[in-house]
Amino acid sequence: MNQNEPHPALTLTDEVRTALAEGRPVVALESTIISHGMPYPQNVAMATEVEQIIREGGAVPATIAVLGGRPRVGLTAEDLELLATDPDVTKVSLRDLPYVIARGEHGATTVAATMRLAALAGIRTFVTGGLGGVHRGASQSFDISADLTELAQTDVAVISAGVKSILDIGLTLETMETLGVPVIAYGADEFPAFFSRRSGFAAPMRSDSPAELARIMRTKWDLGIRGGLNIANPIPVADEVPAAEIDTIIDRALADMDAKGIKGKEATPFLLGRIVEITGGESLRANIALVKNNARLGAAIAGEYAAL
Repeated sequence: MNQNEPHPALTLTDEVRTALAEGRPVVALESTIISHGMPYPQNVAMATEVEQIIREGGAVPATIAVLGGRPRVGLTAEDLELLATDPDVTKVSLRDLPYVIARGEHGATTVAATMRLAALAGIRTFVTGGLGGVHRGASQSFDISADLTELAQTDVAVISAGVKSILDIGLTLETMETLGVPVIAYGADEFPAFFSRRSGFAAPMRSDSPAELARIMRTKWDLGIRGGLNIANPIPVADEVPAAEIDTIIDRALADMDAKGIKGKEATPFLLGRIVEITGGESLRANIALVKNNARLGAAIAGEYAAL
């Protein structure tokens, strides 16, 4: 297989395949946010709107999932509806990909799995909501997202609104430093915390333009330094839930999760859903707003990177 060609195990839409062959900007999108991150029908509306934002930004959207055991790069409206409504869609991280593919099942890809499939397709820019990381209490549970180890080895830039607020942000930043992952805040000196613009932690690096971010990506990989980049894009001021407010809500959701004994890959979907309940939908509105904001930045970065 030619290194510049998509892996033969992938099924690409004609639109995505043509854009990649012509060197035009393509932006990868995950599918777990559709199947396990938001309720129906907001999940379908969000996915459709995010794809449209990327098109308006001059790039081609490529939502990634596993359908019928086949890794898909680029989805139809019917595919998005299936992911949003089918209760048998599995949440698929990197470890789960061979199992779900071999069994011919449906799977919604996490950040880690989406990164790997995007790289196999030849896509360098990936937009998500929030990055996974080190969970609170990880010193006892050892619960650390595969998103971090995937960032250390797969050449894809991930645009997110920081890491999810439910995590231990300080330990997540320390882990990314250990793994050699560049963490760059866009237009901010403080690392964002998903629902909030402020986390209390300084951003290791700052960049104020998509063109500069594209040059950093290109320079990293030209130097032969493997792995991705975490580009942290703060939620817009008008859409954020202040840190002091959301922290109290997260503590309540965490207590509810512990009481129910929920652990592992079910923890994040439960916590996000419980936070939506507690906030009366305010956190869902913020979540949708930050994903759209990330899509705008991701399209701009992909365009600048393609121009290089």
